[in-house]
Amino acid sequence: MKRKLICLLMAAGLGIGLAQNTVAQSTKPIINPPPTAKDWGNLAKLPDWSGVWNPKISDQDKQAKTNMPPWTPAANELIQFQLAEEKAGRPPPLFVNCLPEAMPAWMLVTHNAMEILFTPGRVTLLGESDGNRLRRIYTDGRPHPEDPDPTFHGHSIGKWEGDTLVVDTVGVVPQAYIAISEAAGVPNNGDMRIIERIHLAGKDELHDDIEIIAPNVLTKPWKTTRIYFRQRARKFDIVEGVCLEGSFAPGKDNRGNDIYVPVQYDVGGNRIPPQ
Repeated sequence: MKRKLICLLMAAGLGIGLAQNTVAQSTKPIINPPPTAKDWGNLAKLPDWSGVWNPKISDQDKQAKTNMPPWTPAANELIQFQLAEEKAGRPPPLFVNCLPEAMPAWMLVTHNAMEILFTPGRVTLLGESDGNRLRRIYTDGRPHPEDPDPTFHGHSIGKWEGDTLVVDTVGVVPQAYIAISEAAGVPNNGDMRIIERIHLAGKDELHDDIEIIAPNVLTKPWKTTRIYFRQRARKFDIVEGVCLEGSFAPGKDNRGNDIYVPVQYDVGGNRIPPQ
């Protein structure tokens, strides 16, 4: 009798555990659920950001002189050296070896076109130039991961405040630059947070109000605005860009298959014409 009672109690405990587990699973949020007709309908209520957007490069150059980030002394020393080298005609390139510009440099100094896509639960930014030019801004209410794996563009979550998309980005690799030009910038060195307020400032003008918090290289948060203009003509469509494609040339293998073969360079880094 005693043994039977113990078995009944164990079974009851197991049942409670299974019930609790079932409740926990049922209340766990579903990531990337299939969109409904209502989800697609809600997109029509958002502002029109369709088309291709080109950055206002002249304003980027102006702000490099009029809106300098509040660098720490060590970071400022590096920036002044880079600016002097650039002025002397020896611009030290920041974006090399096919690494992406990353955040926040993409939004700060890119010279390339950008396209914005609205889909249920996210906003996707597609950039021209290289295959890594991709940002996903999740708008489905999910939080940041507790311990995000650092990436070049970080983990971005957004919410709509009227017609403004407010974006919070963390988890950017410490090597990603805070850049004021393609030749002057400082690695963020970790613990960076980027807050953006993206909104239309006119029918074909998009503003990205950016606040960068980077305690390892900035003495206080830095605010700036980057401007993009909409292009409707087909000639401005995003085209495929493949990093290092220029370092290869069409060729044939020993079976006659079409392949790419490395281009030869001389000691000065110049391409050697095919023989």
